[in-house]
Amino acid sequence: MSQTRSPRSRSTEPPGEVLREPGWRDRLNQHPMAPYYLILGAAMLLLVLGLVMVLSSSAVESYEIHDSAFTLFIRQAIFAGLGVLAMVFISRMPISLMRRLALIFLVASIGMLILTFVPGIGAGVNGQRNWIRLVGPFRLQPSEFAKLALIVWSADLFARREGHLHQWRSLLLPFLPVAAVVIGLVLLEGDLGTAIILAVIVGGLLFVVGAPMRIFVAFGVLGLAGIAAMSLTAGYRIRRFTAWLDPSADLDGAGWQLTQGKVALGTGGWWGVGLGGSREKWGALPEAHTDFIFPVIGEELGLFGALTVLALFAAMTIFALRMAIRTSDAFVRVTCVGIVAWIVGQALINLGAVLQLLPITGVPLPFISYGGSSLLPSLMAVGVLLGFARQEAARTVAARAAAAGDSAGRDSDARLRLAAGRAVRR
Repeated sequence: MSQTRSPRSRSTEPPGEVLREPGWRDRLNQHPMAPYYLILGAAMLLLVLGLVMVLSSSAVESYEIHDSAFTLFIRQAIFAGLGVLAMVFISRMPISLMRRLALIFLVASIGMLILTFVPGIGAGVNGQRNWIRLVGPFRLQPSEFAKLALIVWSADLFARREGHLHQWRSLLLPFLPVAAVVIGLVLLEGDLGTAIILAVIVGGLLFVVGAPMRIFVAFGVLGLAGIAAMSLTAGYRIRRFTAWLDPSADLDGAGWQLTQGKVALGTGGWWGVGLGGSREKWGALPEAHTDFIFPVIGEELGLFGALTVLALFAAMTIFALRMAIRTSDAFVRVTCVGIVAWIVGQALINLGAVLQLLPITGVPLPFISYGGSSLLPSLMAVGVLLGFARQEAARTVAARAAAAGDSAGRDSDARLRLAAGRAVRR
């Protein structure tokens, strides 16, 4: 007489276990190309937003100087196109080739920094001799390219010395003298803001390779002393510092830009006055399309637009750092942290100046402010991150395929042993 089993006896699932479909966060974390798409998406959204805001914030000045509201925008768009092409090219470059070209890139960057002092080639703007003349109205700022060059060269140096960085000589030589040369040339140009960003990059590189805390203390003291000396020797820097402490004390001078920037941010409200509707860009806010473009974003797009910019920078930072944490390649790890220190450090310095949290140093907001010399190397840095993401994804897929093959082989062996046992019993 056959016995019928109850439905409960047929269940092989442990009691109380509930199967759950993987959510979007799980799928995002498991997708090997997630860092690639999210870094690319954040960078392209920042680029598009920057082009739109450059067109809006520069139209008045562009028409006044060039008799066309689109001249400055067209120049920015040209550099954006060149930057995207460079980004795509670099993202396809093998890591081994990138490392071989690191020293050449660094030497070329230092050479261009020296060219800024050559009469007829170098050009000065606002008391800073940090430009090289190109064709027609186009100029190049070598210090912007020196940031990426220093990061890639240092990452290659530290990766080759991995395991020996606990020794002072391996950690600081020749890294520290080369970094001092780059920063020294930028200071000779009179560009204190870029020198501070380079110092932040150096600090980020030393942090990721595990430098002892006493090095940061020593460099911090020297850096503050250098900033104080540079500020005391330039009257306009002293006025910027006093205006930071009390903008209302000099509303007709150094405090005017900061005050008008806060007015622009304050009048934007939740959703802004509308794209193109800024009143401050009509001459009230100096440098509305360069260093102080963020207040125009706050005025025209409101708190929503300002928070969107911060969210896009945060997304790029999170996934670049996640890639640095998960990789086993020291070169990739150090380069990712260096690029994050550069982009995030520069963004925080710019936003801190606009919000009166830091003194004004005259650095642009990455991907958004007008300036091809800043935009082009920033997009090249994104290309480096995308190249790392592609190659890390390829390694992940290969590892998963190998693991799946081993698992399938083990399952096949188990099935063969089970079949053989059944045959013996028969």
